[in-house]
Amino acid sequence: MRPEERGSGREGGRQGERGVPDGLLVGVLALLLGMTVLVWSATGLAGLFAHGSWPSGVTFVRTPLAMRHLVGQPHDVPGAWPGTPEEQLSGYGLFWGLFIGQLMVLLVLTVFVMGTAARWRAGRAARRKAAAAPAADRTTAAVPPATPASSTPAPRPTAPPQAPAAERSPGREGAVAYEKPPADATGTHTRYLHTAHDVRGVHDIHGGPAAAVPGTPMTGGVPDAYGTAGTSGPVPLSSGLPGDAYGGTGGAGGPVPGLPGTYGAVVPAPPEAAVGAAAPVRERPLIPEPLRAAATGPLPVTVPAPRGPVVLGPAETRHPLAVQAVRDAEGPALVITSSPALWAETKDARAKLGPVLLYDPSHLCDTPARLHWPPTTGCEDRATAAARAAALLSPVRPTAKIDQAVADVAETLLRSYLHAAAVDGRTIRHVHRWAQGTQVQDAVRTLRTNTKAASGSAGELEAALTSHPERRDIAQELTSRALAALSTINVRESCTPNRTDALTLDSFINEGGTLYVVGEAIEDPRTRPGAMPLLTALAASVVERGRRMAERSSSGRLDPPLSLVLDDVAAVAPLPQLPDLLTTGADRGLPTLALLRSREQARTRWPHHDLPV
Repeated sequence: MRPEERGSGREGGRQGERGVPDGLLVGVLALLLGMTVLVWSATGLAGLFAHGSWPSGVTFVRTPLAMRHLVGQPHDVPGAWPGTPEEQLSGYGLFWGLFIGQLMVLLVLTVFVMGTAARWRAGRAARRKAAAAPAADRTTAAVPPATPASSTPAPRPTAPPQAPAAERSPGREGAVAYEKPPADATGTHTRYLHTAHDVRGVHDIHGGPAAAVPGTPMTGGVPDAYGTAGTSGPVPLSSGLPGDAYGGTGGAGGPVPGLPGTYGAVVPAPPEAAVGAAAPVRERPLIPEPLRAAATGPLPVTVPAPRGPVVLGPAETRHPLAVQAVRDAEGPALVITSSPALWAETKDARAKLGPVLLYDPSHLCDTPARLHWPPTTGCEDRATAAARAAALLSPVRPTAKIDQAVADVAETLLRSYLHAAAVDGRTIRHVHRWAQGTQVQDAVRTLRTNTKAASGSAGELEAALTSHPERRDIAQELTSRALAALSTINVRESCTPNRTDALTLDSFINEGGTLYVVGEAIEDPRTRPGAMPLLTALAASVVERGRRMAERSSSGRLDPPLSLVLDDVAAVAPLPQLPDLLTTGADRGLPTLALLRSREQARTRWPHHDLPV
């Protein structure tokens, strides 16, 4: 056998052999070494943590034998280290815990290092690519454009008439499509440009083709990047636009020299360009100046129609206005509505700005997250109790002047009941019982004996209960009717105190939150008020809190403002403060939008005020 054949045979034999790859071998050795280090360090650290010192016989050289023993008996740590006293070693739980913990830390560090290295390599490649791009651009710019071969001069043809619509071939959007127009007398054809998104073949002053210039969309009726609207259908390059705008001499120019014709023939340059020096030619703008000036003018601005604080209309008119007002609120918002759809359409958008609270004692909305609010909140203060009683009685309060005395007695009774329950730590159930005329003496005793009660409150309650029995009976009917909804389980449960809800309600204005007050629309609350008194009391309490915050501020107004969106407010929660809010609320940072059904509805709820409709 020749030497070269023997050499080739040895090489073929080596290629046929399949040995262990070097990378796999190094990886296995690194894994074994790492596991050895982890077992050794875990044993030593476990003894250090358990007894305060490193075990005497735990050495790195003895670790492989210990690993072999632990593979068969993981719980026998002293047997893995026979040369170490057992009292210096820890239990197997601490040892394996430290071992697994070190292994997890090592894996996390490995993944972190690999990710960091990959990001660094990707960033280096991106920087190299960015650095190479300008050099390539400079090289491309330095290469002069190729000059096409000149052809035999030919006379410049005139523009033919527009081709009939039946002979046009539609082009695809975004591409230049050509069609065969009718031939003129000289046998030449005029090139047409169909609806396209770019204009190609703009020539320099020497007649050579320059780089393609990006054009503008020319679809019919749509303004392009220059502000002009394109035309639909084929547009001839030789006519149709003023010649002065392109630097030419009219609208009947011929084909551009140096460009291929309709069927691929090169259109020759004029004789004067081939013989002598090139005459100065003005640059031709892509869009005529008159069209560009007319199209780039200021766009018309849509000015919304002015809207007053009170809007009248049906539900179809009120709902979109309420939705837009809630979405446009820049700060906290109080929303009163009889439509659960308003809450459903705006709650997600408002949740991005702050907490969203829902007071829905009638369970009209499909959600379990409802606010709990007891009407006795804050009634330790006598003035707060008086305002709360007035708000609770406002839906059922008679409007005739002859009934004014009865309404005052009812307000005194309800104010005393709320004050007594608040200072004694009682619930709304006791107020409901007292309002029905049951165990009223408990309220009198509380106001007389409790040190937190306002002075003279017990005497006022006793005077209202003992003088004018007929007036007292009618007043008790009013208080009982105002709290009649507490007989319903859902309504009574919504008035149960909840510490979390109380804190959230107190802070939602500062946090930019939204409070939705949802209830049934009731047209005649004096006979069947439902939960309207409770809704009115909560809304009035929030408005009063916002007014006090505005008074304490340095500017005398809330910033950001508390927006009040009151949809169908007359049928849900007729606020006693609404007339004042419509006139002075915006100055205090309480912008109000009241959406009502009709003037008659507004006149029925607020008979002594003329709302600015």
